[in-house]
Amino acid sequence: MTISAGMVKELREMTGAGMMNCKKALTAADGDMEKAVEILREKGLSAAAKKASRVASEGIVETYISEDGKSGAIAEINCETDFVSKNNDYILFTKNIAKQAALSKAINVDELLDEKYIAGDGTVRDALTALIAKIGENMNVRRFERFTKDGEGILKDYIHGDGRIGVMVYLKSDKEVELDELAKDIAMQVAAVNPLYNTREDVPGDVIEKEKEINKTQAINEGKPENIAEKMVKGRIEKYYKEVCLNEQVWIKDGDYTIKKLLQEKSKETGAKIKIEKFVRFEKGEGIEKKTEDFAAEVQAQMKQA
Repeated sequence: MTISAGMVKELREMTGAGMMNCKKALTAADGDMEKAVEILREKGLSAAAKKASRVASEGIVETYISEDGKSGAIAEINCETDFVSKNNDYILFTKNIAKQAALSKAINVDELLDEKYIAGDGTVRDALTALIAKIGENMNVRRFERFTKDGEGILKDYIHGDGRIGVMVYLKSDKEVELDELAKDIAMQVAAVNPLYNTREDVPGDVIEKEKEINKTQAINEGKPENIAEKMVKGRIEKYYKEVCLNEQVWIKDGDYTIKKLLQEKSKETGAKIKIEKFVRFEKGEGIEKKTEDFAAEVQAQMKQA
């Protein structure tokens, strides 16, 4: 019997197993959907479907930089518990995902999951499904960001708190200079202070207008006349830039320097202009709503289903 793409898709949606595993199961079952489900269950591969509803907000942020220093990636791979984030198989998978993301041409997670896995047979999705079945927890590749060095400069990564926070920075220079220590300082700054933008020019206009509106309303609510409120808004917007823009921030290692001033001084020392071309900071689980349930209620719910 010919196994259609639609049949594979249907089985995949039913079981959560990878596409190749679904196709193999359907082939072995001669197209019988129920039998194919049984085959996947026997192999432990359909377990991922039930686990997929569980919230995965723990995990690791992992980074990878190629040996030639020209490409890199930062990725967040989530699991349900801190215990599993210390599992060797899980850790190896996260390292492979960061490397795959760096070497890949995928532009989003779905494309990455459908690629051939660099450390085994089948796709990345197949490897993830197999790992879920083996360990017994829901997991997902949440996001990644790729870095490609264009010309002179350096890619630098920094991992804080056993993968709780990960940072990657690309410092660009007019010529090859010693940038390792500076790049490390910048990466640690990003990890500690969490800037949202690189320079004030990078802040979208609508964001600034919203900040102005909020600050003006606050000032008027404080009883300030409108002309005074306008002046206060200007000062508060300057303060906002210093909080959210990396170049405007005070350097955590020396309060007499902003990052912009630090870059200017290092540029003079090396005789080459140095600028922050790109940075990314991932913190595990940020923005994920953690599901908290009463244990007794959970047991009671399970008993009702039995």
